[in-house]
Amino acid sequence: MTLSYDLYWSFRSPYSYLVTGRLVELERDHDVRCTVRVVYPIAVRQPEFFDKNDPLWVQYFMRDVYRTAEYLGLPFSWARPDPIKMDFATRTIAKDQPHIHRLTRLGQAAVEAGRGLPFLDEVSRLIWGGEVDGWNEGDHLARATARAGLDLAKLDASVAADPAHYDAAIEASQIAQREGGHYGVPLMVFDGEPFFGQDRFDQMKWRMTAKGLARR
Repeated sequence: MTLSYDLYWSFRSPYSYLVTGRLVELERDHDVRCTVRVVYPIAVRQPEFFDKNDPLWVQYFMRDVYRTAEYLGLPFSWARPDPIKMDFATRTIAKDQPHIHRLTRLGQAAVEAGRGLPFLDEVSRLIWGGEVDGWNEGDHLARATARAGLDLAKLDASVAADPAHYDAAIEASQIAQREGGHYGVPLMVFDGEPFFGQDRFDQMKWRMTAKGLARR
């Protein structure tokens, strides 16, 4: 029996990037299906989140994400440009956001085209893998999309034709995320049980194994 889980994922989350390769391998090697639910980052959903946190939160986060990437053996550099325009010194989220809405809608379009997880994998590697400056420039995004088996121009056209459809789907995922048991990303929900964070991947797989996870 094919197992399935819901993945709540954001393009601004480096931890989402850090777990995605393992999720791709899980689906490749085992009889399991990932249902991708793309959501906006907390900076869009709850911009006051950063104001309320102790300043040590950001300091620890920045140290931990680099350490985690090193531990996992994954290339990592802070996104250039950041998918969210934010002043880290004041923890202020800019009202004008030139990247995150396009990225999130493209993610939803990729899901509806049946290539959600490959798209997240390739695009997050582009944004967070540290190989390029200006992931949004030139043909970087188009080539990453092609590696995921999709055409960027067609995805953009689909979104432009009916942006309200994609916004409604994203909003539905954000509601379902909280119903799933957490507000953060990456969040994996398997058999009604939430697993929040890239460091809960092994626990989710352990739970799946107990439920009959089989190799392909």
